[in-house]
Formats: sequence, C-alpha cells, structure tokens
Amino acid sequence: MTTETHSFGSALVVIPARGGSKGIPLKNLQAVGEDSLLARAVKASLAAPHVSAVLVSTDSELIAREAARYGAVVVRRPGEIAGDSASSESAVLHTLDAYEAGGHLLPDVTVLVQCTSPFINPGALNAAITRVLAGSEDVVFSATEDHSFSWTVDTAGAHAVGHDPSHRLRRQDLPPSYRETGAFYAMNTAGLRAARNRFFGRIGIEAVPRIDSIEIDSPEDLAICRAIEHAQAVPLEESGTGGAEGTGQAAFDVDALITDFDGVHTNDTAILSADGSEQVQVSRSDGMGVARLRNRSIPFLILSTERNPIVSARAKKLGVDVLQGIDDKASALTAWLSANRLDPQRVAYVGNDVNDLPAMALVGWPVAVADARPEVKSAARHVLSRKGGQGAVREICDIITARTSQLPTPSTQQHIPHA
Repeated sequence: MTTETHSFGSALVVIPARGGSKGIPLKNLQAVGEDSLLARAVKASLAAPHVSAVLVSTDSELIAREAARYGAVVVRRPGEIAGDSASSESAVLHTLDAYEAGGHLLPDVTVLVQCTSPFINPGALNAAITRVLAGSEDVVFSATEDHSFSWTVDTAGAHAVGHDPSHRLRRQDLPPSYRETGAFYAMNTAGLRAARNRFFGRIGIEAVPRIDSIEIDSPEDLAICRAIEHAQAVPLEESGTGGAEGTGQAAFDVDALITDFDGVHTNDTAILSADGSEQVQVSRSDGMGVARLRNRSIPFLILSTERNPIVSARAKKLGVDVLQGIDDKASALTAWLSANRLDPQRVAYVGNDVNDLPAMALVGWPVAVADARPEVKSAARHVLSRKGGQGAVREICDIITARTSQLPTPSTQQHIPHA
C-alpha cells in the first residue's frame, strides 16, 4: 500500500468478507441484481461523501479480486481471525492496525459495513458518519422500527417482551423499538480501538426503511433479496412476464451450465407402462443447443435427484456430464465446481422446483424455466420464455452461445479456483 493522508473529518469503511461461509458457500460473492453482495457494499460505501476509502478484510483470493475490481483496498486476514467464531470487531481492528502500519493516518470515524445487507443507502450511511463526526454520539448504527409483538420462551412457557398481553394495544401504540439491520456501524475510531467493541460511549440509531433492512443469512433470504431487486429493476408493464425482458440478458456471460432434469429437460410428466417402466418427453431442439455449447468447450452438467436410468441415458445422448440420484444438490454442485476449477459466480443453473433452490443460491446465474414454481422464479436472475421439455434447454444454450460467440474458447480463459 502506498502512503497517503486523509483530510480532517473523513471516514474509513471496513468490510469483513471471509470466504468460509457455511450456510451459503462464498456468500459474499453471491449476486443480487448485476452485482455481487461485496460489490454492492463497496459501491454504496464509496458513494457516501464522507468516505475516503474502503478496506476489505478477507482470507479469500476470489473475494480479494472482486474487492480490488471495485476500488477497495484489500487487507489479508490471518487465519486465526478468519474462522466461524471470529468477531467482526477483530477483523476491523486488525484492518486498522494494518492500514496504520502501512503509513496511513487513521480517520476520525471508522465504519463497519457488512455486505450481507444488499440494500445499503449511501445517504443513510453518510448521515450516520456525520453524527459521529459532529461529536454528538460515539456510535451510530442502522436499525429499523419494529412494531412486532415479541415473546420469549423458557421452561415456564412463553412470556411477552415489551408489552402486556392482558391489555392488547394496537401495534402503533406499542413503545417504540428498533431492530439492528447489521448493515453499518459508524464509530469514533479512537473510542473503538480503546473499547475493542462496536458499542461504547453515546450510542445513536440511524433509522432506515424496512425494505433496506433485510440481511442475508440463508438461501431463502438471498432469494427474497433477488426477487426485490428484480421487481425494482423491471418496469411495471414487464414484471411477471418472464423471459429475457428486463432480466439482464446482455450480461449473461458464464463458463458452465448446470440443469435439473425433470421439469427442465422434460415437461415434468411421465408415461408409465404396465411393467413399471417410464418414458419421458424431451425436445429434439435441445440436442442442437447442447451441441453448440460443446463446440465452445463449455462444461454442461445434468444434476438430478431422479434415480431412473433414463437420466443418464439422455445425458449420454447429449454428450454431457451427469450426477443423478443426488439428494443434496448443493454439496454435489460445490464438489463438481471445485473439481472443474470453476468460479461459481460465472456459472448458470437452470431449475424448476423448490429442491433446486439451494443449488441456485450457489451460482451467479440462477435461471428458471417458464413454468417453474413461483419460489424458483423469485430466486432466479433470469426466467426463460420456454417451459421445461418444450425448448427451455435450447433457449438457455442459445443465450450462452450468443454471448460467448465473440469470446476466446475456455482453453485460453483462466478459471478462478476456490480460495
């Protein structure tokens, strides 16, 4: 890092972004809209006028590359503070020490920003920093009003928290309470280093709208945020129509394609013979689409829970990889991506039913067929115009082929391995 100084009253943002998330592998690189969660956090932080620099603390090479791409300074996090039990404060304090050791002057305010909050408003972030700079508060964090009737449970049963259940008030008449969003914590730098905790001295709340308060901890949270982002990005007259309109087809640039079988290659129905054998209907046009992908050396995997040998027979016919009889699709997909040295953010997965959601949450391009379950459509960045078994596979292959037709073949491209 080169030596520089900051003007009086500036703020430094620190984003802890380790690579070892277990609930959603490489969660910080999951996309909401066109950008990864990390990119969204960096861009929102840099958009706040008081922020002079953004530092990303990470143990992951993939995350480091993404951070640098969007203008953040990367600070390598040592292994002893990169595990599940490491606190965010430990990452922030280590980052400040490393930054200062590099010859930088620390600013008056340090902000902990967490990229699991994808809807950070730069104006609210800047307002929190302003309050700490003014000296009226030592810490200001983001929170949203909560008018819920809260309860706790112990061995004696359920107990009301903050309200009298025998005198039922209207929600708006409950004493005001706030819920942390986890998005940002603006802190006096000297106070933080002395307390070694994000809460100290005079504490204030920067209230944010409920829509900005969502925090991603599970694949379901990720699906909800993607649906919100999609709804905000698509004009009203186009919402709900599916297909390429408004879903960012121009940015569809991937290195591999994974599909479910039933409901994607087929119409999710079967003909059952008297002897118990099954027949399914597929689209002949899919074969040509897959062949064009093969000619571009783009890996293709069919990932299915179905145990009927017809799945492998179809994969052999198409000349693609297959994993069938898989109950845990997410784990199988993670292993396949690692074995093929593929960056999950540059992979598409096409699904149709709820058992596809965990796998869809792992990739940068979750895709749904036109007749997919509503939950799957909500989790998708792109909804195809064709139904399963009626050319959906051909459609996704054509989209990818069109995008990659002017790009070098994968033999000359570098796949980024897992950190």
